[in-house]
Amino acid sequence: MLPAPASYHAKREFHLRSQRRTRDILLSRARVTNLGLVLLISFAALSFLFNLGYYFSYGAGSYSLPHLHDTSPEAILATIERSKTLSSINHLVIVPGHAIWKGTHPERGLDEDNWILEPYQRGGGRVAAFYGHIVRGADIALNDEHALLVFSGGQTRKTSTTTEAESYMRLALSMGLLPSSEQEYFLRATTEDYALDSFQNLLFSIARFHEYTGHYPSRITVVGYEMKRQRFTELHRAALRWPLSKFKYIGIDAEGEVAKAREGEVSAFRS
Repeated sequence: MLPAPASYHAKREFHLRSQRRTRDILLSRARVTNLGLVLLISFAALSFLFNLGYYFSYGAGSYSLPHLHDTSPEAILATIERSKTLSSINHLVIVPGHAIWKGTHPERGLDEDNWILEPYQRGGGRVAAFYGHIVRGADIALNDEHALLVFSGGQTRKTSTTTEAESYMRLALSMGLLPSSEQEYFLRATTEDYALDSFQNLLFSIARFHEYTGHYPSRITVVGYEMKRQRFTELHRAALRWPLSKFKYIGIDAEGEVAKAREGEVSAFRS
């Protein structure tokens, strides 16, 4: 029998080396995989033992932490202190803001120079209308012991850091429309300081009522421009699915330019 050629031995040796290399790679990977598995099992065992010891430290079947009961905070809403007199409040009275009163002297409450107004709001009895809204809202709240008056309106003017609602409340207190003294504070009036349009006036005031009293109102009265009755009654109320039978709108317009303002409102409503 003739000996195998030299190339045969070279190929055989290369094949054997290739097999050994593949086996070494597979074994090294297996060792890495086994090491990872061992580590995972070790961590799992330690975690189980730690939790088991923690479980039995506070009594079998008990997951409570007695040492934290006296210091753990309650729910945020539970920390709010509310007067017991607010539990019977069910009537939300909203006065949407339209401008900001910047004055400090109540005798000048109707002076336009003490208001931050848009150009179109000057003249025409607009300030008198704002004051009329405040007066009517305060009157409703004073005569209904179940009513909460909410002045609604955010920071709408770049030249002022206060809000429409805060300025309305301040004017009402300054003019004596709401009782105010160092000994007694009228609890059934507050502000909603974030609304930037009429829909938010309604939505945010409902949210403020809940925040202030701890429950939602059963009926709503809005005091605003008569020309905005349709907007509030047919659009905003309907959008919130608030029952029409539990919704009332009281309209007080400015004495001047009433027809023009209503025409603009109707045009905007139809568009």
